[in-house]
Amino acid sequence: MTTNAYLSFLAIGVALVLIDGQIIYRSGRRYLENSYGDPAAGASMTRLVTVLFHLATLGVLALISTVNLGGSDLPGVVGRLGVLLLILALAHAITLAALARIRGEQEVEAVVQRGGRQQRVEPEPQATVTPVPGQDGRYPAASPSLENRSPYSAQ
Repeated sequence: MTTNAYLSFLAIGVALVLIDGQIIYRSGRRYLENSYGDPAAGASMTRLVTVLFHLATLGVLALISTVNLGGSDLPGVVGRLGVLLLILALAHAITLAALARIRGEQEVEAVVQRGGRQQRVEPEPQATVTPVPGQDGRYPAASPSLENRSPYSAQ
């Protein structure tokens, strides 16, 4: 492979890794914000996972660049990019699994801190329509009224 083809492969590969890393960081930060309760802590953990992603995938990129896949310049670059894309997809999936595991652990920890109880959310009272007959015996348009009883209480 010529120097131009080699440098082109490295430039394209680095760009792909950096773009995917930014996607993981931005999405992962929003994903972990709620699980930590503190947005700064979620952003910090996402940053650590993203740095690991960058280091691992850039290392793989360096290794792929040294493998001889044969062929002339263009087929060699395309072959290396194909291998890089497959490995990048695998690294992306592993990173998403790591973020999901971190979030799951934080949610379990939050339940334990609440004393092992799940918080029960009471549903809001339902609006009911009660028709009232008019003087002529027909039912005019009904107006909704909120009942203040719980849906779980006896009727």
